[in-house]
Amino acid sequence: MTNINIPVSVLNLAPIRQGEEPKDAIESMVDLAQATEDMGYKRYWIAEHHNSPTLVSSATSILIKHTLEHTKTIRVGSGGVMLPNHSPLVVAEQFGTMSTIYPNRLDLGLGRAPGTDMMTASALRRSQNDSVYTFPDDVKSLLTYFGPEEKQGYVRAYPGANTNIPIYILGSSTDSAYLAAQLGLPYVFASHFAPRYMEEAISIYRNRFQPSEYLDSPYMMVCLNVIAAETDEEAKRESTTMQQFFLNVVRGTRTPLQPPVDSMDNIWSPQEKEMASSMTSVTLMGSKETVKAQLTNFQEKYDVQEIMAVSYIFDPEKQKQSYQIFKDIVDGE
Repeated sequence: MTNINIPVSVLNLAPIRQGEEPKDAIESMVDLAQATEDMGYKRYWIAEHHNSPTLVSSATSILIKHTLEHTKTIRVGSGGVMLPNHSPLVVAEQFGTMSTIYPNRLDLGLGRAPGTDMMTASALRRSQNDSVYTFPDDVKSLLTYFGPEEKQGYVRAYPGANTNIPIYILGSSTDSAYLAAQLGLPYVFASHFAPRYMEEAISIYRNRFQPSEYLDSPYMMVCLNVIAAETDEEAKRESTTMQQFFLNVVRGTRTPLQPPVDSMDNIWSPQEKEMASSMTSVTLMGSKETVKAQLTNFQEKYDVQEIMAVSYIFDPEKQKQSYQIFKDIVDGE
């Protein structure tokens, strides 16, 4: 029996929509968090991106704190904190402080990519050495900082010890699958923009998983694009916002989130279409019935423990409607 009645969560990159200011994007981020909390979503994660005028998710921990402040029950976290940009101690202090204010509501998703271009990464970096390679040690440091008082070293995060903030390893290639398995931590794969290695990464993680004090068995989460609407046609039209978003990535342009269009044919070249489409090949899109069938097929193949949905939809009300339809599907309504 295929299980589609699984926890579902939200990822938000906090994009700026055409005609809006950064403050509007932050308000929309909170509004969506409140709406998906009411729908019964499990967690709401905010990404980390830098030097991108179309996204406001650079100071991720501040946005997480702001979202926690304006919600009551939903877990809020990072999707993710990009560790090469940060000292583990500073991350531990920030998250330890938030966890003290909002106990049992915080998640820490960790990534090894910089979340930006190399020049910006260099400006962000805490050292000129490539801190991507220290990622496994940095993760272990954070596990220690959040762990029991008696296992702390001389340097400690105050507050931080004994907060036991759950750590999730994020990945868009197979590298982090090995690490998540080795440490016995939950693993989250970024199929919403890098689906190419998804199947291989899931397999590596499950086959190599070592039980730990954090997890007895593998906990596999997949982040994917979800665009649900009343009809397949409406969903297809709404998806052109997402297609324009990824065309932006392909071109390296800096255009705010665009309204949907009737056709993308005049907007992108065949080569651009191919590149953007390869990034969004793992997308659940259509009416309730269509998305349910797609999700069932996905679960028959991968049987993941949780799905995190990201929905690039221009109209905030239609975006909420998409999340509601998706929640109704997993709830069997």
